[in-house]
Amino acid sequence: MSHTHDHEHAQPRPDLDDTMTYYRVMEEAVRSLLIEKGIVTADEVRREVENMDARTPANGAQVVARAWVDSDFRSRLVANPKQAIGEIGHDIGPMHLVVLENTPGVHNVVVCTLCSCYPRWLLGRPPDWYKSRAYRSRVVREPRAVLREFGTEIADDREVRVHDSTADMRYLVLPMRPDGTDGLSQAELAALVGRDSMIGVTEVVPPLRV
Repeated sequence: MSHTHDHEHAQPRPDLDDTMTYYRVMEEAVRSLLIEKGIVTADEVRREVENMDARTPANGAQVVARAWVDSDFRSRLVANPKQAIGEIGHDIGPMHLVVLENTPGVHNVVVCTLCSCYPRWLLGRPPDWYKSRAYRSRVVREPRAVLREFGTEIADDREVRVHDSTADMRYLVLPMRPDGTDGLSQAELAALVGRDSMIGVTEVVPPLRV
């Protein structure tokens, strides 16, 4: 059976979309009106945009790498994510975050079936495919098929758990540390961790040996 059509919708796409949608036009109109009435200033808006742009998957990768090299930190991260993440200088705000630890027996994947709830403090802006209706509807029904379209094969004897984010609760996947990385520094490990592995649609692969 061919999955060509769904495959095109589920695969990663460029994260920047310059299309002037209805909601983007409305946002610009409201923003201009707020500035005109003196409720906010253009500098305040600019600072908020810069703060959002500074949030990237590198923040989440630092958290994952620290958990890989420090078992005590890993335990604190799972038990109290906000406090543990604060130890390495990241403030996730009022968000209630749950850290999902992948194991040899369980693979976790995250979705928001209603919209695009996402741990932006740690991963930046959600990719377009995460917000797509195809991903949101299919990953809860056929997660293994969707993961396969991202190049991720999960063994039949390994459970796949799908977690639905909400406005009040966000999830971060803690991927398994790949084999063959014992000699790498924390910074080198962080460089291996991509955004998609912290959503759960991919796994972290070891660096190529030359």
